[in-house]
Amino acid sequence: MATLQSLAFSSPVSQCLQQPRLHSGLLCWGVHRSAESTFNGQSLRVSRPQWAPLRRCTQVSRSITMMVKPKIQFIQGTDEQTIPDVRLTKSKDGTNGVAIFRFEQPSVFDSSGEFGDITGFYMIDEEGVLSSVDVNAKFVNGKPAGIEAKYIMRTPRDWDRFMRFMERYANDNGLSFIKT
Repeated sequence: MATLQSLAFSSPVSQCLQQPRLHSGLLCWGVHRSAESTFNGQSLRVSRPQWAPLRRCTQVSRSITMMVKPKIQFIQGTDEQTIPDVRLTKSKDGTNGVAIFRFEQPSVFDSSGEFGDITGFYMIDEEGVLSSVDVNAKFVNGKPAGIEAKYIMRTPRDWDRFMRFMERYANDNGLSFIKT
């Protein structure tokens, strides 16, 4: 009875072994002789797979817009559950404005010990993130009672972007706009 100690086949994945050769429509890999084996080996012939012809895609590629629920965060990754009171001011020429958000008893105070410190004010929606570091906490008798965050819009483009966020946030949270 013969004993086969080692047999190595080359494969297209192997980097150190010989590359496949094409002979009349057949894909061939050589069988290598091992230094420790008396096996001489022969060529192994495998039929080449027939691939369906590739069709060219005639459609224009389209971007995919993922719908993200508009949310506010003070600690990135932790959504604020309290709905704020929002005050808007805009310059007479319409080039800049300020939004002031007031949160009474925000939920971030409940989770700040678990998730870290307040790092800023983040308004997140499907278009991206609007952020500010102008965040102040209000304390009553040494205990946190509220947060005031200010978002400054310096251009009409900033104003329009903010208003798109606020429209989405208001629709999701049942807010309405009252002009005073």
